[in-house]
Order: sequence, then C-alpha cells, then structure tokens
Amino acid sequence: MTLHREMKIFSGRANLALATKIAQSLGKNLGQITLKNFADGEIWAKYEENIRGTDVFVIQSTTAPADNLLELLIMIDAARRSSAYRITAVLPYFGYARQDRKDQPRVAITARLVANLITQAGADRVLTMDLHTPQIQGFFDIPLDHLYAATILIDHFKRLNWPHLVVASPDIGGIHLARSYARRLGTELVMLDKRRLKHNVSEVTRLIGEVQGKNVLMVDDLVDTAGTIAKGVEVLREKGAEKIYVACTHAILSAAAVSRIAASPIDQFFVSDSVDIPEEKRIDKLQILSVADLLADAIRRIHEDRSISDLFPEKGPIL
Repeated sequence: MTLHREMKIFSGRANLALATKIAQSLGKNLGQITLKNFADGEIWAKYEENIRGTDVFVIQSTTAPADNLLELLIMIDAARRSSAYRITAVLPYFGYARQDRKDQPRVAITARLVANLITQAGADRVLTMDLHTPQIQGFFDIPLDHLYAATILIDHFKRLNWPHLVVASPDIGGIHLARSYARRLGTELVMLDKRRLKHNVSEVTRLIGEVQGKNVLMVDDLVDTAGTIAKGVEVLREKGAEKIYVACTHAILSAAAVSRIAASPIDQFFVSDSVDIPEEKRIDKLQILSVADLLADAIRRIHEDRSISDLFPEKGPIL
C-alpha cells in the first residue's frame, strides 16, 4: 500500500507573487512560515505549521541580493530539522550561474558552489528553469528537473503570428536556444557576433544573416544590464529590420537596463515572471508572461512521481 504524503508549498521573500500564483494553480494556499531579519540583518525562519512527513516545496529565486540565496538555505535547513519527508528547492531563477567554469586564473566556480550549498543544506531535489548553461545540471549530486520557459513564450508568439519573421541570437552562446525558437516558429535564424570586453560590457561587431525587411525576434535566457540587447537591436535596425522584438526568461534588469530598453528601437520586450520585477521597471514595452502554471504542473508531477519530460513532447527547446 502506497502512503499518500501531503504536499505543502512555502515561499521565500524573493518572488512572493509568483509563488502565490503557483499555489493557486495547484489549488492550494501557501504554507505558513515566518521570515524576518534581526537588527543586524541576520535571517530567521520558522515553519508555523507541522511539516513532519510531508512533501515540502520551497520556492525561491536566488536573485541578488545574496540574502535570497541565504534565506533559501535557511528554509531548507529548517525543513530538514522539522522532519519533512522530502524537500524540493524550486528555483525559478538559479543565480550565480554565469560563473560556471574557470575561464581565467584565481576565480571561483560559483554555480558549483551554490549547487553544493543547496545539497548540503538538505534539499532532496531541485526544480529550476532555463539554466544559463546546461552543464550546471551536472553540478548537483541530487536529482534536478530542468524546465523551459520557451514553451510558454513560443505558444504566445505563435498566436501573434508575426509575418516575415526571423529569429536572432545575440551571440554564439545563445545559438542553440535561438535555433530551437526558429525551428518551432518555422523561421530562419540569424546571429550577432559579440565580443565581451569585460563583465557587463560587450561589443557587437557584425550580423551573420539577412534581416532586411524582416521582423526580428531576438531571444536570450537572461537580460542583466541590457547592454548586449541594446547594441544588438541597433545593428538589426541598421541592417534594415522592421519590427524588433526581444524575449528572455529571466529579466534581471540591473543598473541602466530599463532606460536602455526604453531608448532602444525594441518594439516589445517579452519576459517571464521568474524574478520579481518592481513596478517602476514595468515600462510600456515590457510584457510579462507567467510561468506559474508550468512550475505548478512540474511540482504536481514531482509529488505524484510522474514524468517531467512529458511536459516537453519534443524533449525541450534546447536540443
């Protein structure tokens, strides 16, 4: 006889709005937990309901500041010490992923470090979305399920049915994602040649492909300062592109990103709600598509020990 274990959903403070939508999609309320900071900033967490023997899902994007990551670890530790049966860390956005290799001397591999921290804190498995690089999955010594927001975005773009569309990759690193968008949307693919001069500073030198008289959809996994995107769309417009659209999963939008997007020739910028976007950053060009139902479906499948890959009939958008 299989024991049916109760599912409970808890959220950190990084993106409470998304967590609330996920819980609603599952027909549940968020679990009761108290999270607060002492006067010196130290984080304190307490589950305000019994979680012994339950299937606990902790939702927290590890965006800056680092307190969000630390809060996740503390919540996992508290759940483990409260005798939860299984703890799944749900990370709509996995921060520190850009440092995924030792590309120069005397640097850290923070993606592996954070994976180790989550494991050591007591998580039994991880559910995340659109990792910066696929190999990060191998940094975890516990099961990891990887979702693709592109399934939500692509369905939306199919309904918009833009004519004369081509898909653009902002650099060589995003070519696999862009190729998948192009294949599923039935369009041609172009690529911008980017040189990174230093952190958060890049230069777009040329366009590989033809965009004259075309509508262009540029896709990426995340947008931080929007420097690459802003320079890329300028090149596309110079090369004769008509409408220019941008889509990304994780809208970090640091520093001058919002003003760059507002001043650029981008016609519309599509993002997911994997990270919380403050009201002051929600400019008219920005359209937010929710990934709550996708995450909720994955959580339900994990709880019921069913396949996650069935959510992606074509084995996901990155092949």
